[in-house]
Amino acid sequence: MAIYQINKGINRPIEFKGLKAQYIGYLGGGLVCLLVLFAVLYIAGMPVLLCVLIIVALGGALFMQVYRLSHRYGEFGLMKRAARRYLPGYLKFRSRKLFYHLSR
Repeated sequence: MAIYQINKGINRPIEFKGLKAQYIGYLGGGLVCLLVLFAVLYIAGMPVLLCVLIIVALGGALFMQVYRLSHRYGEFGLMKRAARRYLPGYLKFRSRKLFYHLSR
């Protein structure tokens, strides 16, 4: 009887073949989109060999991009990068009253 270890540890991210956390979901979603794209191209009447070539090329690009993002940003880095867009470029104050109360 084989025993499989499921948990990697407490508070450690899920990791599969080098992909961490949310990137596993991104890769799965991308593969589902490629499957739907293949079905649409096939139903539209495109030759099967051309459909397969297009899907293989896009699938390779998807894998490379997801692995690149996973290694570059890590578990939370991509969310931090997306959140950086919402930070203001500067703050504008109309009075100094806020700063006078800080010194007390």
